[in-house]
Amino acid sequence: MNLKQFKTLGAAVMVATLFGAPSLSAQAQTVKIDGSSTVYPISEAVAEEFQKAKKGTIKVTVGISGTGGGFKKFCRGETDISDASRPISAKEMQACAEAGIRYVELPVAFDALTVVINPKNTWIKEFKVEELKKMWEPGAQGKITKWNQVNPAWPDAPLKLFGAGSDSGTFDYFTDAINGKEKASRGDFTASEDDNVLVQGVSRDVNAIGYFGLAYYVENKDKLKAVPIVNKGSSKAVMPSLETVMDGTYQPLARPIFIYVSDKAIGRPEVREFVEYYLTHGAKLSKEVGYVPLGSQHYDLALKNFKSKKLGTGFGGKAEVGVRLDDLLHREAKL
Repeated sequence: MNLKQFKTLGAAVMVATLFGAPSLSAQAQTVKIDGSSTVYPISEAVAEEFQKAKKGTIKVTVGISGTGGGFKKFCRGETDISDASRPISAKEMQACAEAGIRYVELPVAFDALTVVINPKNTWIKEFKVEELKKMWEPGAQGKITKWNQVNPAWPDAPLKLFGAGSDSGTFDYFTDAINGKEKASRGDFTASEDDNVLVQGVSRDVNAIGYFGLAYYVENKDKLKAVPIVNKGSSKAVMPSLETVMDGTYQPLARPIFIYVSDKAIGRPEVREFVEYYLTHGAKLSKEVGYVPLGSQHYDLALKNFKSKKLGTGFGGKAEVGVRLDDLLHREAKL
């Protein structure tokens, strides 16, 4: 900066001081969010609308480090809100407790975890849960490497697997629902916490299969093909959609998704306003980005739990496949 620029800056500061320009403390307050790439599209949409409504007086930042990565930051006190595509785990509960971080657990939408293939794949019409297990279970590593090893009717072609990374709540839910245990999975597949990486991988390879949240399929359905799922004990193949999640027929891959709000952050008006806005407008915005909204009674109850600062999780550190939201929202919460 030369002397002329410095004098100009000094004059500007003097004018601002004399005539009451906003001080640093009066500038935009910030709400920090990080975590699940699955929940990201909803939180980002809510953040955009909220910032417009507040005319720039409150800034909301939304990061993507995966559910597990988000909880690490949250339990260190680095964020106000954690996006999560699964409930907080026992290990994460302990980390938060040790750091003095308490929280309110709030479901914000339903997701239909969607299994996708390349549009040029001509041999897949549906997937049985048992077939998905045969592809993804730990024992498949290095052994099940071709499509015809899963089903003899399928071609003798390489099986290219794309899935969520181990820091992802989607990985935890998928492995629990398909393989019967969280994190129980083969390791020889292309993994990423960024769902866009998985979209690109499947869209470029006719032999590829992947899975991620419904919103990423909806956004990329010109490049991908969603596959209907046949649940254990059923003969009916069901496509992921708003209707099949709401009527309970898309199983076992339908799940609620969450935000966790720090107790300390709730003490700040900008955080309270943002969360109340989220729960009031969540139905409309989650539907707009491709997710399934909760029932109005669920948003009302979540808002009541938030306003009364119902601290803790209704899961107690263990995820559940097929949980009922009415039951969850009424449960006693644990820290």
